[in-house]
Amino acid sequence: MAEFFGELANIYYNDIFQIVLKFILITALAGIIGYEREHSSKPAGLRTHILVGISSVLVMICGMEISNTYGTNDPSRMPAQLLSGIGFIGAGTILSNGFKVKGLTTASGLLAVTCIGLTVGAGLYIYAIIATGIVYIILRYSYLVNSNLEHLVDLKFKVFTESPKDILEDLSRLFVKYEVNISKLKIVDDEEASDSDFGYVLYECKVMNGTFNKNQFITELAKINKVKQIKEI
Repeated sequence: MAEFFGELANIYYNDIFQIVLKFILITALAGIIGYEREHSSKPAGLRTHILVGISSVLVMICGMEISNTYGTNDPSRMPAQLLSGIGFIGAGTILSNGFKVKGLTTASGLLAVTCIGLTVGAGLYIYAIIATGIVYIILRYSYLVNSNLEHLVDLKFKVFTESPKDILEDLSRLFVKYEVNISKLKIVDDEEASDSDFGYVLYECKVMNGTFNKNQFITELAKINKVKQIKEI
């Protein structure tokens, strides 16, 4: 029995096994956070978070190996540069519309995944797992505490159709299903529409449901009979 556990210990502490373990672990941890962001229809989803996490692990491993190979005393130089560079990716997820800024939470999530990746790369697996759990809970359930957080979604659409008034009832049922509150509604007939051969229904609405999936909502919207085109404004 002692020999068996000794063999397991040798396998666990093998350099190749550790590298493989780190990449598998960060794929799972970053995937959890990325899935939540993708499920909430955010700009950075599953693949983006996994790629950022794997890159972070790789950078940390390279920093440690370079330090060991060439005798430098600071293996944190490369990870420090990564933390500076991740700001460029985070900036791509942030959108500004007047006084409204969207995407800060997703950008912060990418930074969190980067730090989790560096933690995994350093071999601090328990810390990385605990941090992932905390980040996921914050992203997934924080709207229960404050409904004005990131999960408050503003939508503005033009739904083009040959007969705008005929689809209002179907639209209303879909809005009720997805807990969408209409704040403004405007009906434009085809004769009045200047940007299309069809008339359209213009609506502005807010979504208070934290599990709202915009892509799924748009897909069902497009399936409504007589809807020709949907344009998000």
